[in-house]
Amino acid sequence: MRETETAEPERARIRAGDRAAFGELYDRHARAVYNHALRLTGNWAEAEEAMSETFLAAWRTRESVDPEGGSLKPWLLGIATHKAYNANRGLRRRLAFLARSPEPRPVEDFAEETAGRIDDARRLALVHRALGRLKRQDREVFALCVSAGLDYQQAAEALGVPVGTVRSRLSRARARLSAEAEPPPAHGEMESEAALAALFLREETR
Repeated sequence: MRETETAEPERARIRAGDRAAFGELYDRHARAVYNHALRLTGNWAEAEEAMSETFLAAWRTRESVDPEGGSLKPWLLGIATHKAYNANRGLRRRLAFLARSPEPRPVEDFAEETAGRIDDARRLALVHRALGRLKRQDREVFALCVSAGLDYQQAAEALGVPVGTVRSRLSRARARLSAEAEPPPAHGEMESEAALAALFLREETR
């Protein structure tokens, strides 16, 4: 049965605190929540933390879910957007602390063990750097609409803003990325917004 056919019963079950329904909700949307958080934080550990906090917050605030409506994905991604922002703030504080700490002693080189993730990390850094050019509000809308695949109405629901605001922020984000696109690197990763979108739409794997 398709998600849209079970959306309203699911909402009622979630509001009632049905743990089985919440488990199904997690199974259905955990990957999307994780990917969204990953693209906003640019960090695997921070994304995992944001995902965990998203579902914890969703459970705690389940009674706030509107009894009627479609998929709960926009609701979850709206929570994830705020959790990713908080994770970024926490990361900046930790980095500032480490910058004031003494240099750590040299440790054994584990390059061979981590080589398999270098390309993924490089691509993720590329996307995160590109998004870093945008204002926070524009970055969130771009991530929701381009990466998570929400339409204007769903993105507006996720962020709690009017549809017109989503349209204007997305238009501004696209214009900014197009105007400030870096020259293609040696391997040609960033040739256009289409290339950036392809990186966004690529499912991250662990």
